[in-house]
Amino acid sequence: MTRWIVIALLFLTSVARADITIGSVTIRNSSNSSIGSVDSDGTIRNSSNSSVGKIEKDGTIRNSSNSSIGKVESDGTIRNSSNSSIGKVESDGTIRNSSNSSVGKIESDGTIRNSSNSSVGKVDGYSSSLRHMVAAVLFFGGSVSVLAL
Repeated sequence: MTRWIVIALLFLTSVARADITIGSVTIRNSSNSSIGSVDSDGTIRNSSNSSVGKIEKDGTIRNSSNSSIGKVESDGTIRNSSNSSIGKVESDGTIRNSSNSSVGKIESDGTIRNSSNSSVGKVDGYSSSLRHMVAAVLFFGGSVSVLAL
């Protein structure tokens, strides 16, 4: 009986921990200049190609000192280091702040729009499976972000 409980708990733990997709992308501003990128291993780089952080497959976002500064969950919820929700990316690419107001959108072609629907940038190499990773970079990426969050 104990064996089955352990197996059930292991199964539930694996179901609850859903990884996000990490991929190589370049983020561009509205002038089409590269303002940063994410390497295939999740390393976040600024326009000078210096590492400014990392996003891990479990959604943890780390700064350049390797300290955890937040997390993006598999449902799109973005949390700060205190585990408070600071926003969300929805399945259609809509980005919401902590008040649930739309602050932008990542379109299917990688175009990033602000809350006024103006194009403020683009993500080269974007696919909808990367929306969690890209949203995390927009929230935590500092100079790599094109949205005023």
